[in-house]
Amino acid sequence: MGASLNTGGGGGGRRRRGRGSAHRPMSEINVTPFVDVMLVLLIIFMVAAPLLTAGVPLDLPQAKGKTIEAQQKEPVIVSITKDGKIYLGQEDDPKNAVLIENLTDKLKAIAEARGAKDESIFLRGDTLAQHGLVTKVLARIKNSGFQKVSIVIEGEPGG
Repeated sequence: MGASLNTGGGGGGRRRRGRGSAHRPMSEINVTPFVDVMLVLLIIFMVAAPLLTAGVPLDLPQAKGKTIEAQQKEPVIVSITKDGKIYLGQEDDPKNAVLIENLTDKLKAIAEARGAKDESIFLRGDTLAQHGLVTKVLARIKNSGFQKVSIVIEGEPGG
């Protein structure tokens, strides 16, 4: 058993402080919780970012082309897979699949619903899609009354 006696000298006793200094607020901000939260958010966004790129999975052809400026409205997207399936919209969903025979009617309905004469259509065709099918779809788009048709490609590597 041990005991400590405080003689008031310079030992380990309590030192006298100035008036009000015992309850003075700390002037430093503890940033550790903030950094922890930021790192967790960074990890969440890094994991979630690849999931945000939705659409019909296609291997687009590569070529040099001009980048299209941002538009006011979302364009109509027609995608053609290597299997010959045609999709209206971004989602790879069976309910968005359309037969080529019904494509003109569906596009005319979209044009009427949007009420704009200068609607844009983005045509996305897989590299392995049949050329004949792509040209038939392009002809049907033109017959539907759409005049602004852009063929979507990927930029060439290094170009």
